[in-house]
Amino acid sequence: LGLADVWWVDLAAGATGGRGLMLPGARGIALPDVPATAPLRIARRDFELDITDDAAGTTRWKASWRERDGRSGRLDIAVALPPAHESLNVVIPWSDRRFQYTSKHQARPASGTLSVGDRTWSFGAGGGSDGGVDGGVEAWGVLAVGRGRWPYRTRWNWGGGAGRAASGEVVGLQLGGKWTEGTGFTENGVLIDGALTKIGRELEWDYAWSNPMRPWKVRDPGGQLDLVLSPRYDKHSRTELGVLGTETHQVFGRWAGTFVDDTGRSFAFDGLQGFAEESRSRW
Repeated sequence: LGLADVWWVDLAAGATGGRGLMLPGARGIALPDVPATAPLRIARRDFELDITDDAAGTTRWKASWRERDGRSGRLDIAVALPPAHESLNVVIPWSDRRFQYTSKHQARPASGTLSVGDRTWSFGAGGGSDGGVDGGVEAWGVLAVGRGRWPYRTRWNWGGGAGRAASGEVVGLQLGGKWTEGTGFTENGVLIDGALTKIGRELEWDYAWSNPMRPWKVRDPGGQLDLVLSPRYDKHSRTELGVLGTETHQVFGRWAGTFVDDTGRSFAFDGLQGFAEESRSRW
């Protein structure tokens, strides 16, 4: 099954939009053998999406689409890869025949514009405000790549976020759960100014599937991490295609909490923009 999607939300106003395609058999979608070595492109009526990577590691999204109300949408965002900026990469082995490799990139600087109708939002360095343009703010990109052979039924947690600690450092959160339990491996870690501290323990997640707008609490039983996400928006999606299906609550909001790195240094933060989700799938 092929999916191509652009989705946006204005968290302050609660407005959303975008457009997506569902392609049985993934017709029209080509993936390179090695991720990021060839462009990902798809073009259909009222929907075009290009994802490209340059030699410096910058990933660029360019898209155009037609909103349901007829307005035009355009996206042009570059997610940079600063020198020595680290990512979290792990292979989760369920058996000799079932595994998943994932590469998670958090807190990468982003810049560009999103336009819907006569309104434009500007993100990242150099952004300004002029008429119908919402001024640029410090912005961060999240990238995720996965390859593998999943079990038929899968549940996972994923969370992330970025911003600055009270002491000024850039903090990036990479959180996971459920799908890694019992394997001896995790996808948990925290970035401080691009340097990753890996957390090998499973995290404790406390939230309510039936009430996703309640705070989401994530804690490391070893004491390195203690977080709470205050949601502002729940993106609830569900797809049913016979024996295949998926349902996800993905909430967006602000993280607050503390983190202790491997040297014992403590970092406190509040207001980190981010997300958390639970997904339930039949592949």
